Amino acid sequence: MFWQKRLDEFVACMGRRGLPLRLRLWNGQEATLGPSPRVTFEIKSPAALRRLLRPSLDSLGRGYVEGLIDIEGSIDDVVAIAADLSAHSGRRMRRAARSIRHTRRIDAEAIAYHYDVSNDFYRLWLDERMVYSCAYFRSPEDSLEQAQLAKIDHILAKLQLRPGQRLLDIGCGWGALVMRAAERHGVHAVGITLSRNQHDLARERVAAAGLSDQAEIRLQDYRDVKETFDRIVSVGMLEHVGLKNLRGYFAKIRELLADGGICMNHGITSTDPDSAESPFGGGDFIERYVFPHGELPHIGFLLKEMSAAGLEAIDVENLRRHYALTTRHWSRSFEEHGGQLRELAGEKRFRIWRAYLAGCAHGFLQGWIALHQVLAVKAGDARVDSLALTRDYMYRD
Repeated sequence: MFWQKRLDEFVACMGRRGLPLRLRLWNGQEATLGPSPRVTFEIKSPAALRRLLRPSLDSLGRGYVEGLIDIEGSIDDVVAIAADLSAHSGRRMRRAARSIRHTRRIDAEAIAYHYDVSNDFYRLWLDERMVYSCAYFRSPEDSLEQAQLAKIDHILAKLQLRPGQRLLDIGCGWGALVMRAAERHGVHAVGITLSRNQHDLARERVAAAGLSDQAEIRLQDYRDVKETFDRIVSVGMLEHVGLKNLRGYFAKIRELLADGGICMNHGITSTDPDSAESPFGGGDFIERYVFPHGELPHIGFLLKEMSAAGLEAIDVENLRRHYALTTRHWSRSFEEHGGQLRELAGEKRFRIWRAYLAGCAHGFLQGWIALHQVLAVKAGDARVDSLALTRDYMYRD
């Protein structure tokens, strides 16, 4: 049979790498690519075999999500082997630049697809505050709860908050940063999100904490905000803006920022200056199943667009290693609660998120993607000369 010949060629080629992988076919046939296999790919049909014979993170991920391929073994080992197969398949998988439109409707639909699975779904594998962004680990031994609180405090310290100031949080999630800023620093905080689920729960949390006089949660697009704020922060929203919209996004932040104000953008960035994608088909998988219309700027491009919009970057910090630790925590928690998550979200969405979280942990660890915090002020704003000259204030307890 033709597929048998192709399979034999694939096993011979990839087997030279000694991957600890066993293949089990629909007809009971098995093939081992290396000694002591830790992972098994169960290929359900000849059609499914095509996903394997031309491997990429997208083709293998699609095969798993659509139920054409089942897996046995640690999800970390599965992703590492899938990445190894993809890297040595002879297909570089760099996609041509896409033209993505970002209208209010399209962005709202994309946010709803990703975030409005259900609050219970996220609650099972996030930390207690439900912070869905890169944490800040003072030590690799920190718990996720400790690291997420440290991240919020690290951001608020960088912003040099003062009681009575007005803070805008663009993409506020379930409200953890807004509540911490209001409670600990005495600011008046406004959080905006496009997710109905996040909005409703964040409002409940603000009310339960007795912070309704200081913290407001809105279901609102950042392009529709009109007031000015002393401090503006955006955590984990950059990926949804779109490369062509970055200059306008930062121009809007400058418009909303009061004189003497400080803003910060915390977002995932590409480490490839020529591509906004993860390599080996990872970006295709994420676009198809996880983040519709998402794009990752390189830090160089981000800083260029920020500058063109009239903002001066005064501090840049790369938290890539922190995000590797964060996503590893998420993936392990997801595995621990697999049965409940499968029941809540259904088999297909469970598989999407299982592959996505483990894949992100691998991607950050390998340096395929990064996370940058960029602190900025209005360019030419003389009032910012009174700000601290060193970074010492960022690390005070």
